[in-house]
Amino acid sequence: MEARMKNPAVVLPEAMQPLLDVVRATRRGGVPEATLELVHLRASQINGCSFCVDGGVKSARKAGVSDDQLFAVAAWREAPYFSDAERAALALTEAATRLADSSDPVPDHLWDAAADHFDERQLSAIILTIGITNLFNRLNATTRQPAGAGW
Repeated sequence: MEARMKNPAVVLPEAMQPLLDVVRATRRGGVPEATLELVHLRASQINGCSFCVDGGVKSARKAGVSDDQLFAVAAWREAPYFSDAERAALALTEAATRLADSSDPVPDHLWDAAADHFDERQLSAIILTIGITNLFNRLNATTRQPAGAGW
């Protein structure tokens, strides 16, 4: 696959820095980096962003995510490799990524499960990670950024 164009945030570099600032801010929200990497990877899988899945696997490994988790994140509900907190973050990720799939996209039981494991600052980091991942997925999928390509 060949990209249609460069990532728009690369074409308009003044857009990239604020996006990267959001990513950096999420890393200071008190959520384990491995959990944020799982969130990023799962959203990217749902959105079919090969560029972000490829990069996400590499980043997740650096953050200490196990191969068992990497291989099973698409089927996390049936896999024994995830903590209750990671499961809550992944459920929130799926709901917030698939907003159009339900009339109540983030039902109270999903929110409450996440809030049982994460405080408001941590929830903010997770929600921002979901949002920025979905943005990057849309930029990359629209412009067909191939897996393994650099910016």
